[in-house]
Amino acid sequence: MNNLCFGLMLSVIASLTLTSSPSLANTDEITVVKMCAFDPIGGNGPIYQAFVDYQTAALAWGAKLELTPYTDERVASEDFKSGVCDVVNLSGIRARSYNHFTGTLDSIGSIPTYEHLRTTLSTLATKKAAKFMVSGGYEVAGILPIGAIYPFVIDKSINSPEKLAGKRIAVLDNAPEMQYMVAQSGMTPVSSTITNVFSKFNNHTVDIAGGPALAFEPMELHKGMEPNGGIINYPMLQATLQLITRPTALPLGFGQKSRSYISRNFEDALKIIIEAEQRIPEKYWIDIENVNEDDWNEVFRQNRIALRDKGIYNGKALTILRKIRCKMDASRSECTALDKE
Repeated sequence: MNNLCFGLMLSVIASLTLTSSPSLANTDEITVVKMCAFDPIGGNGPIYQAFVDYQTAALAWGAKLELTPYTDERVASEDFKSGVCDVVNLSGIRARSYNHFTGTLDSIGSIPTYEHLRTTLSTLATKKAAKFMVSGGYEVAGILPIGAIYPFVIDKSINSPEKLAGKRIAVLDNAPEMQYMVAQSGMTPVSSTITNVFSKFNNHTVDIAGGPALAFEPMELHKGMEPNGGIINYPMLQATLQLITRPTALPLGFGQKSRSYISRNFEDALKIIIEAEQRIPEKYWIDIENVNEDDWNEVFRQNRIALRDKGIYNGKALTILRKIRCKMDASRSECTALDKE
């Protein structure tokens, strides 16, 4: 459900703003490259402005980026695919069509905490992991966190998997994993768009909507949680923003330099996300019991396995994520499961 949050993560993406300027490459060696820069606000938005700053760093790697703003992510992706541009920034779910491996990072329940996320993204930014960043003529040149996606509910009694049956949940068309999970849980899907999902929650047209903490204030989600709603304090997934490139159009080594650069901004982005979570009044958070946590983990795990078998999730990525989870907590039941990922 990560693409519910595009217009709400602007300050996180703005953390890309340069803190230092690398030495510029020789002007004779500069390659001009067009970028489809997605920002729901357009050319005046902070995502777009962050990539204006990123342009300066890219010059040091031998590329002059010419940015074209897009307010529609789908159109930006289609123009990139057709060759209008050679660089584009996309959500993890939409990036999956270009890189099955990195598109699986946004899988249900696979990255439980920000510590898991830190380990995952720092590992993938290394040269050793570069082989996973290239697929089908495309390269992922950086991955940024958008924040944990929490279930916002209109009633605090909706706090365990067995209580999901019959509940109305907002689902976007390009999130097949959520459509599958909804079907398996007996929930009622309500087709929604990025522009109306939170208004539907606030109007109680749906009982559940997934979103990041950064959505709480700008979308006034307290309205939807009155009088007895809240936020289940257990992330459904970690949302990412991914920079996709056509490496043949870029200088040699651009991708790795970009990944290293973006990785160095992780802590700044994470600080913004955590501060947003801390600003949410404590009364809205719904803490779940350990037994319920185990139930959620197993529901998420079974969904990941089924979606892997359907070809939606990448098996290698799921295995790496499982190893990270088990390295950090070997007592998890999945670590000894016969059908472990």
